[in-house]
Amino acid sequence: MEFAAGFRDLEVYKLSRRLSREIFELSKAFPKAETYSLTDQIRRSSRSIGAQIAEAWGKRRYQNYFISKLTDAGGELLETEHWIEVAEDSLYISQELSKTFLLQYATLEKMLNSMILKSAHFCKPRLISECQGGIRKR
Repeated sequence: MEFAAGFRDLEVYKLSRRLSREIFELSKAFPKAETYSLTDQIRRSSRSIGAQIAEAWGKRRYQNYFISKLTDAGGELLETEHWIEVAEDSLYISQELSKTFLLQYATLEKMLNSMILKSAHFCKPRLISECQGGIRKR
């Protein structure tokens, strides 16, 4: 099994970033009246998924923290799905576009759940020893 060198190598992280960019572009078309409610909320929650994955990676020497941060990412994912549905209910996006996003987020959720179920593979002592030298230099 090949291990990622960093969180940026994780397919789940790459997908979360792509989706957050797509949500950002989509939300540009929302009405100005939604700036401080729907627009900010959907952008924040969609961006937070990748941030939580990155934080999980940084805490992977502690399996319970790793799982906790991935669980937080899952919570942000579900919140993003809620805001997508609100955008559809408000007629800001089509039912078809909503369905497309929700399917992509379902894929992302499966990936997160898989990481949680396989957390021991990410939190192996071999990986921990690589981190014990402190903060790595770029």
